[in-house]
Amino acid sequence: MDELDQKLNATFDGKVLRKDLLHRIKKGTNVPTFVLEFLLAKYCASNDQAEMDAGMEAVLSSLQENYVRPDEANAAQSKVATKGKHRFIDKVHVRYVEKEKRHWASLENFNSQRIAIGEKFYRDNDRLLEGGIWAEVTLAHNDIDEDDYAFSIEDLRPIQLTRFDFDRYAEGRGAFTRDEWLAAVLRSVGLEPSKLSKRVQMHFIARLAALVEPNYNYIELGPRGTGKSYFFSEFSPYATLISGGQATKATLFYNNARRKVGLVGFWDTVAFDEVGGIKVRDPDTIQIMKDFMANGRFSRGAEVIADASLSFVGNIDVSVQQVVNSNEHDLFQPLPPELDLAVMDRFAAYIPGWEMPKNSSEFLTSNYGFITDYLAEAFHYQFKHTNRYEEVSKRIRLGKSIEGRDEKGIKKTVCAFLKVLHPNGPPTDEEFEEYVAYATECRRRVKEQMNKRKPDDEFARINLSYFKASGEEVVVFCPESKDASATQEPARRRLNQADGQPTEAVEVQPAAQAAPAAQEAPAVSTPFSPAAASTSVGPLPIELKEQHFTILYGDTGHSYESILGPYLQGAKSVVIEDPYIRLQHQIQNFVRFCETVLKAGTVKKISLITGYDDKTQLADIAEKLDELKQSLLELDVELEVKLNPNIHDREIRLDNGWVIKIGRGLDFYQKPGGWFEVGANDLSLRKCLETKVDIFRA
Repeated sequence: MDELDQKLNATFDGKVLRKDLLHRIKKGTNVPTFVLEFLLAKYCASNDQAEMDAGMEAVLSSLQENYVRPDEANAAQSKVATKGKHRFIDKVHVRYVEKEKRHWASLENFNSQRIAIGEKFYRDNDRLLEGGIWAEVTLAHNDIDEDDYAFSIEDLRPIQLTRFDFDRYAEGRGAFTRDEWLAAVLRSVGLEPSKLSKRVQMHFIARLAALVEPNYNYIELGPRGTGKSYFFSEFSPYATLISGGQATKATLFYNNARRKVGLVGFWDTVAFDEVGGIKVRDPDTIQIMKDFMANGRFSRGAEVIADASLSFVGNIDVSVQQVVNSNEHDLFQPLPPELDLAVMDRFAAYIPGWEMPKNSSEFLTSNYGFITDYLAEAFHYQFKHTNRYEEVSKRIRLGKSIEGRDEKGIKKTVCAFLKVLHPNGPPTDEEFEEYVAYATECRRRVKEQMNKRKPDDEFARINLSYFKASGEEVVVFCPESKDASATQEPARRRLNQADGQPTEAVEVQPAAQAAPAAQEAPAVSTPFSPAAASTSVGPLPIELKEQHFTILYGDTGHSYESILGPYLQGAKSVVIEDPYIRLQHQIQNFVRFCETVLKAGTVKKISLITGYDDKTQLADIAEKLDELKQSLLELDVELEVKLNPNIHDREIRLDNGWVIKIGRGLDFYQKPGGWFEVGANDLSLRKCLETKVDIFRA
């Protein structure tokens, strides 16, 4: 043990463990770090080698007995049925099934979606319903044949500390210097600080900011394999990592149909993994995101207030030096177009992920660090109960180029550094100025890239500065772009249109900076590139016209999306009358129709009016349509089904005024010759039956 190890063990006895123990058991398991360290803390929180060796055996035995791998689900179910009950370590989810008016639990690796669960469990643990939690869970077998479930949850214990004493944590911090505490935090996340430069150490601390500071939004783009999403998937039980496809209004913010707040109401941090792949079909989602990022609240009929921080992490596959020296590209290039300048301006910081080292055993520590769950609880406590903003505001002095969102972003970044590194009190002037300089640089990186995109001077004041305690003003630069004239002085652009002439780009002299001229790079005149301006004119909407055509027998190339997709623009309600939504393939066609409607991103209600006869299995149809209704509710879309035995005509009515009549209704496809031939799944490749299509305004 080195001196820091000894001090940690003396000050935080029972709250630290040797991190190489984690590396030894981590390989081969898909269990988050905080879960493994929860087990290690039970058996190995000691500095006695014999006790640690015995503890490791106990941990490995517990994993062998209680952790289920996905390919062992059937054996796990058999074990419960044979023994009557068994305890597992797994991630538990709970969902409410409306048609049954009850809750069902599921375990990620147990492969059963209908596990009975008592109300007390999901009432005491909200996050079971929103993303799920890791827990020690005891499953019991149900031998009653009449019941519609085989397993039930007898006991559930979330894997997290039951008690946390923040005063004791802050008091212990007083025994360490700032640099010792910084090293202890880095070792706690598995890194050896002696292998990292001071600048890279600051980047790692900045990654933790969203876990301690509420309503803190930042972005990090960099190469693959640098651990950008680690803290949100492995480090803290109070953070959740989602993929781009889950970025829906109902999932993130509010589900109108269920009247429930989304993920931002249940988690300290919501992180978007692979942010370049975010697909937002509903423009309202982005508007709500902007409101929430700005002030932690949004309105969905009633005003909703939440504290969650948003983290955006993704890959950048281009040369940073080429980008900063380019007149056409910027460092926000990987972001989807939905994340526009208004979203970017709400980022408090842009962490330069390209400066981070690739994940390697070379950087792992074998020394002591805090048990991950203990440090996560310390961060969660500060997230919920401490506010350092006033302290920072009284102490910080920023230059005249700092504007409203610059100031807020810089201050919140500094607040996060104080919470992580100084939970017990204020830092020295030198330490405080170090945090201010770093925060200012990260905000400048955001503003520089916006300034390159914007064809006017809205973000031109990029020379952000602060004042030292001595009164000296310091202008902060980003290392990658300091000498890049294309970034420091991007050519200004405007659109000039003469009468009867097409629009053309005209060069405009760059605007002067507010900071001292000595700090400025020489102005460079460059031609305008539409790719560089986020406000460049996009493609015009397709002009919709009435159509009347016939699909011939054997034709291909016709799908629900190609026929009615363009006409769904702006529609909020869809009514479909089709007497033949009865058989298995007809209901599958209706599911595909609903998927097409969902892609429009604006529809909130689908009404189906269909028929039946004496041979119709109404119960079977109801079960399938109820399943569809449930899945649509998850996406904040209501499905209404009405039965009318006298219906004959087929018609689709949109509340934007368009009517689509297909002679055969949705069932105009030939049955494929086999389910493994082309066209079996992609309807645009499926052969059609002959039918007429009429599209007109009502």
